[in-house]
Amino acid sequence: MIRILFTIPNFDSAGSGKALLHVAKRMDTTRFEIHIACFHSRGEFFKEVEKSGIPVHVFNYTPPIKPYIKGLKACYEISKEFKKINPDIIHSFHYAADYTEALAAKMAGVKWVYTKKNMNWGGASKNGWYLRTFLASAIAVQNTDMISDFFRNSKKTTLIPRGVDVDSFKPIEKNESLAQRWQLQAKDRVIMCVANLVPIKGIEILLQAFKGVSSQFPDWKLMIVGDNDSPYGKEMLALTTELGLNEKVLFCGKQNHIQNYLSLAEVVVLPTLNKGRKEGSPVSLLEAMASGKNVLGSNISGIKDQLQPFPDHLVTAGDIEAWKSALLACCSNSKDIHEKLGNDFREYVIENYHIDIEVRRCQDLYLKLVN
Repeated sequence: MIRILFTIPNFDSAGSGKALLHVAKRMDTTRFEIHIACFHSRGEFFKEVEKSGIPVHVFNYTPPIKPYIKGLKACYEISKEFKKINPDIIHSFHYAADYTEALAAKMAGVKWVYTKKNMNWGGASKNGWYLRTFLASAIAVQNTDMISDFFRNSKKTTLIPRGVDVDSFKPIEKNESLAQRWQLQAKDRVIMCVANLVPIKGIEILLQAFKGVSSQFPDWKLMIVGDNDSPYGKEMLALTTELGLNEKVLFCGKQNHIQNYLSLAEVVVLPTLNKGRKEGSPVSLLEAMASGKNVLGSNISGIKDQLQPFPDHLVTAGDIEAWKSALLACCSNSKDIHEKLGNDFREYVIENYHIDIEVRRCQDLYLKLVN
């Protein structure tokens, strides 16, 4: 039996936490024993982790490295905690450039793997990424650009894009009670963006592009589903007012049952900008595709892998006119056309981004490391 310890800072922001739990729950229990470690037990989604029955160890496994002598001593103490759990492999889902966890794993004599989850590398974190990579036994990368941009000469990488549960995310009937809650009329048609509102998501581009569409297609509304309780979120609310779109744009806030919201949409978009950490392998787009929705995404790392067979659905990042043209084309389509395109997207996800494919790739990586 191979013991795997998945590590993640917390389950507050459930995106990464859900990704971890989706994999952990589906591992072959005849070959793998799964444990999870995180910093604390706060967050609504932590209750879901507890319900899974997977053992959870709560402690801070990334001490400050400076001053260095004190930091190394702290890593040694963490290594003793790892030894108590006694994993064969530690797989880190930490998004940051921390390398203290890797040092502690080395001190404990445990193979350490990390998933590269975004396109952040340079600047102040550059040395951290180099050390993290040097100490890793293997690296799971989520898109092909990561290999060419960060790990060109490395033999440690394995491509493991995010997967989606196609039984949970599938075409379903429109949720009428939810439509009533948001005062959608029978004639209303919906473009949706599912994303927590942070600057890299490019919501200002989407709003300005939608402004150029809404007068020509008055039946269309834009729903933005994701946490908008941030300075950037407040800026987007103000921009909506400034653009005169308050009757056309609905900010729905953070929601747990995304499937129900997707049932309201014909088109789902992800206008992430081509800067900063960008995207790794955005699951919100895959969930929309699996739900039978027509989708548009920025032509950037991660998204362009997911939409590789559908180049007409890739839009120049940060380009208001390009997004306006793409939205105009979508709004001109009939519901039947959107449904047919959505079915094509679903079939593509089932064949290429099924959660079972992600799990199998992880298991193959672990077996390779142990053997």
